[in-house]
This record gives sequence, structure tokens and C-alpha cells, in this order.
Amino acid sequence: MFLCRTPALTVTVLLGLTTAPAWAAAPSTAWNADQLSRARYLILDPRIEGNPKLLSGEQWTGIVSAMRRDSAGAIKRRYPRAIIVTGEAAPETIRVTPVLVAPNALVPWAKLNARLDFDLPDGGRVSLNETFGLLTLWQQQAQAANYVYNELAKRLP
Repeated sequence: MFLCRTPALTVTVLLGLTTAPAWAAAPSTAWNADQLSRARYLILDPRIEGNPKLLSGEQWTGIVSAMRRDSAGAIKRRYPRAIIVTGEAAPETIRVTPVLVAPNALVPWAKLNARLDFDLPDGGRVSLNETFGLLTLWQQQAQAANYVYNELAKRLP
């Protein structure tokens, strides 16, 4: 679950969507809707960057778990024929790293950056990036991680 009932975590994820564009450099011919829709994906360990003092250990664990689960769910919803794998992945598997960059301080105007890094089988990397504000994610409540990764998945080809 992305949003916990503890006050510190609630403030941490209460960010609102801004219109920052995603960026993706197409490093290979594998970055197209046809290839991605039938690819195999391995969700790597999520990363939280930025100010680590904003979260307790319990909050960190809950957010990382939601990042893994909800990023995989967003990819699967975007590409129903895609396969999400666990454990050891074959060389042709696309490795995905969910990343959140926490703000420096918990203030109403702070922003949270969410990113999905796709490491392609040919060695290329594509990153999708979006910035969110406090209010929008607060409105999503327990579905905040789903919302974040669904927004990023909309940017996939």
C-alpha cells in the first residue's frame, strides 16, 4: 500500500500532478508498442531517492512494496499480453526499476518525482518521468501508487 495512515507518510505522498513531460530516448527498435506489448518484464528493487529522513523503516517498506506491485500492475494493464516475471530473468527480459524522488522537506508546495527506468535487452535504457504535487496524491488515498504508475504507463508507446 502506497499510502499509510501514519501522518508522516501521508504528508510524504500527498503530492499533486504537474505537467512535466516524460522523457524517453528510443535507444533501439525494441521500444515500440508491438515489442513492448508482448515482452517479458522483471521489476527490479524499487529505489527511493531524495531525503531519507522523511520516512520511518516501516513506511519505507510499505512504499517500496507498493512501488513494485503497482508498477507491475500498470505495465500489465497497459499491455495485457505482457508477462511479469520474478526471480532470474532471461536475457530478452526488460528490466524495470521504479524510482521515487522524495522532496527535501514536507511542505505543501513540495514535489515528488516518479520514474520508471526500462533497461532493454540490447543494453539501451529508456526512462519515463513525471512530477506530482501533494494534493493530487492525497486525493488518491490508498490508490496513490496505482495512480502514479498508471500515469507513467500512459506514456509508453
